[in-house]
Amino acid sequence: MNVEYVAKLARIDLSAQEIETYQNQLGSVLEHMDAIASLNLDGIEPTAHASPVFNVLRKDEIKPSLPVEDALSNAPKKANDLILMPKIVE
Repeated sequence: MNVEYVAKLARIDLSAQEIETYQNQLGSVLEHMDAIASLNLDGIEPTAHASPVFNVLRKDEIKPSLPVEDALSNAPKKANDLILMPKIVE
């Protein structure tokens, strides 16, 4: 994978040294992925967690919400109890 291309997509400026470092790190990650892909996983069920976790959601209880003044206290611009943001169109 081309680190420079991905950095450009993410709009991140990288130095030549950073590009080389990330290429080496990405190469190591891909080597590990190849090692994992070569394992025989027949009979092993896919899991989302190392140990079974079920029903970890809390009860949905009504609680007082944050006052509008507090929620908007750090907003740079606000009007009608809303945060104003610049329009972004490309």
